[in-house]
Amino acid sequence: MKNKYIDLIEQTFEFPTDEYKVVDDDLYWNEIPLMDIIKQYGTPLRLTYLPRISNQIQKAKIMFNVAMAKTNYNADYHYCYCTKSSHFSFVLEEVLKNDTHIETSSAFDINLLEALVESGALKNDRFIVCNGFKRPAYIENIVSLVASGFNNVIPVLDNKYELDKYIEAGLDRPLNLGIRIASEEEPKFEFYTSRLGIRYNDIIPYYLEKIKDNSLFSMKMLHFFINTGIKDTAYYWNELSKAVNLYCELKKICPELDSLNIGGGFPVKNSLEFNYDYEYMAEEIVAQIKAICVQNDVPEPDIFTEFGSFTVGESGAMLYSIVHQKQQNDRELWNMIDSSFMTTLPDTWAISQRYVLLAVNNWGSNYQRVHLGGLTCDSQDFYNAEAHSNAIFLPKIVDGREQFIGLFNIGAYQESLSGYGGIQHCMIPSPKHVIIDLDESGEYFTKLFAKEQSYKSMLKILGY
Repeated sequence: MKNKYIDLIEQTFEFPTDEYKVVDDDLYWNEIPLMDIIKQYGTPLRLTYLPRISNQIQKAKIMFNVAMAKTNYNADYHYCYCTKSSHFSFVLEEVLKNDTHIETSSAFDINLLEALVESGALKNDRFIVCNGFKRPAYIENIVSLVASGFNNVIPVLDNKYELDKYIEAGLDRPLNLGIRIASEEEPKFEFYTSRLGIRYNDIIPYYLEKIKDNSLFSMKMLHFFINTGIKDTAYYWNELSKAVNLYCELKKICPELDSLNIGGGFPVKNSLEFNYDYEYMAEEIVAQIKAICVQNDVPEPDIFTEFGSFTVGESGAMLYSIVHQKQQNDRELWNMIDSSFMTTLPDTWAISQRYVLLAVNNWGSNYQRVHLGGLTCDSQDFYNAEAHSNAIFLPKIVDGREQFIGLFNIGAYQESLSGYGGIQHCMIPSPKHVIIDLDESGEYFTKLFAKEQSYKSMLKILGY
């Protein structure tokens, strides 16, 4: 019986030893004994393991720089982190330790950057790529950031009317610009053309009419991104080729253009069977950009990426306790967790997102197939074989023994989508949030970032 989990790990799932291992029937995550964390803090518990963020950034930097070396690519690679994936101060501080740049999405992002400047974490020589549809407050904050000494701010135009707004907001010094291409979405997507950006055929006429002879603006970047992310499909390579060819066409009439932003889209492991060749994709992207530029007799552009989920996804985990087991009919066995999937991991409900799900303890026990249910009264508050990559098997609960489970690689978007510290469905409180880091000797230590939400904080939000 004791060998069953070893066979499961080493043969069936090729258990990734740098992230997970089992010691004395308990799960270790990034060498962290999770049962020790549970004994100290209890459940439900949200974890952020900071070193994983730096590991991911360095991994991408190495991949793209190696790809550039292999192809004799004559330009630079710039790693941007898109703040919308996770806005926490400890996340941004960890990101910025790695000589990275920032991509923003809204007005308050600029206020966040100002706080990072005050703390000394952000220097004004960083690239700040400003995406999104820009309301007046966002425009004003961008102009203010430029006035404060950030010379590498690049607002990416989302529409033809955005340009004039910077002048109206009091811009009084030259500003580098980007233009986002309104890319064609995958045919199975509900809308064929992205709502974001300016369509292909309008970009060059727009540049000639509004930017070319305007001394306040300089065309720096062409921005390309598709909703489905970076995939090894004919659709992705076709869209990338179209974007690079447009870059080459624009470069011939716009000498100051020198950067191609390919957005984000590197996926996050969503199961132990996850198989994605990051190195191949980085090498192929670089090679294709290089080849098209050579064909057009155009210098290669600097490559920008805006990895968000890839940066922070693997740093996050949610730990739950199984508080009750319900046999609802002959075949459906429900394990009830001590929180809610809808409120702590909203993507499991909204887009049927899959995550790595593992037992935290009792690995040597017999296993049984189960469904997992949350505490809300909503019928959609569950996680089972339909949402997960496989049927869910967890250790049998016998003699009142405690059982804990973990969902991993949940570090992107979940806090902001669920409304961190706000009002949750059925007033389920936000769980404790613990940060894990390593000291100078490589030993882990923990810090409580947020207590479990209290009823008083909820009532205050609601006006009581």
